[in-house]
Amino acid sequence: MEITNVSEYEAIAKQKLPKMVYDYYASGAEDQWTLQENRNAFSRILFRPRILIDVSKIDMTTTVLGFKISMPIMIAPTAMQKMAHPDGEYATARAASAAGTIMTLSSWATSSVEEVASTGPGIRFFQLYVYKDRNVVAQLVRRAERAGFKAIALTVDTPRLGRREADIKNRFTLPPFLTLKNFEGLDLGKMDKASSYITFLRINKNIICNLTLSWKDVKWLQTITSLPILVKGVITAEDTRLAIQAGAAGIIVSNHGARQLDYVPATIMALEEVVKAAQGRVPVFLDGGVRRGTDVFKALALGASGIFIGRPVVFSLAAEGEAGVRKVLQMLREEFELTMALSGCRSLKEITRNHIVTEWDRPRIAPAPRFAVLSFDKVVLSFDWCTSSSARIDSMFHLEV
Repeated sequence: MEITNVSEYEAIAKQKLPKMVYDYYASGAEDQWTLQENRNAFSRILFRPRILIDVSKIDMTTTVLGFKISMPIMIAPTAMQKMAHPDGEYATARAASAAGTIMTLSSWATSSVEEVASTGPGIRFFQLYVYKDRNVVAQLVRRAERAGFKAIALTVDTPRLGRREADIKNRFTLPPFLTLKNFEGLDLGKMDKASSYITFLRINKNIICNLTLSWKDVKWLQTITSLPILVKGVITAEDTRLAIQAGAAGIIVSNHGARQLDYVPATIMALEEVVKAAQGRVPVFLDGGVRRGTDVFKALALGASGIFIGRPVVFSLAAEGEAGVRKVLQMLREEFELTMALSGCRSLKEITRNHIVTEWDRPRIAPAPRFAVLSFDKVVLSFDWCTSSSARIDSMFHLEV
């Protein structure tokens, strides 16, 4: 059966992967409300397409931190990709490069920064946590710099790991033939095959969990690297302003794939608040829930400079390896181009807020009726619904018998 959209890869991945691995990729925190909302929220944003515009030529290219890419669709950091396919991050890196876009490598990858760099040319970012042991952080940053990575995506929503109940039930453990390659030599490269996910976290809590993480750490990171820093995990205006004050080069609106705090808003719902607070001082990107080219368009209409995809990458990787990741990127590209054409947009700069309507501004195109009529048997009462004046209501009020 031909795969015709990105979401179809998840069912294939579920069939092919061990339950423990599939659940690790697919599940969210606690009740998983935010996991569902990350997707559902997109369906509540509607289009206002413009017509009779020449869309014979459409340009989807854009620039991110000075690097030109073919489309505003990039790859988010997802951990341990060799659990999905033997080629893991190698395949993802090659697919991103072929598509002319950016790959973000997870610091918890099963391929090292050097190995990913060896796959050939490409624009790559490195995802990072600030651990309690700053020496670990410094070593990781230096390795990423030497390997030619162009930016740091600093994850800031993880002072502690969220409660992911599927992993607890499955007693998640990394397969014994895999290692966290970026930590080799730092006593974090291997998990004991008999140890559970929870035991691993407890053993290494002094390194993994950093309850003291603060904006000071963002400023400290800038003292050890000249790479631009994207702050990943912002969903409020307040933190947007603080991130900019701390020197962030950009902001990624993210709720960690709904894997940290449940019942936070979908990222597409938080996006406009962050964009307005940023006031154009730094670019804002969206991470979470994107499965269609229409989703990409909606995010850009709300002010995003681009989007990142995570789960579609690992699901397509599990299904078809590098070819699957290439197809996901191609399908999203084609859908996004089609959405642009049908909306009357020939370039990204032509995508505006006026091309969509959201729950909070829908009344502007669907005004409430001016008059309401209430009927009680043979008595009809009518009054002006829009007036705010009681005197006006009294003067408009009449009876018909």
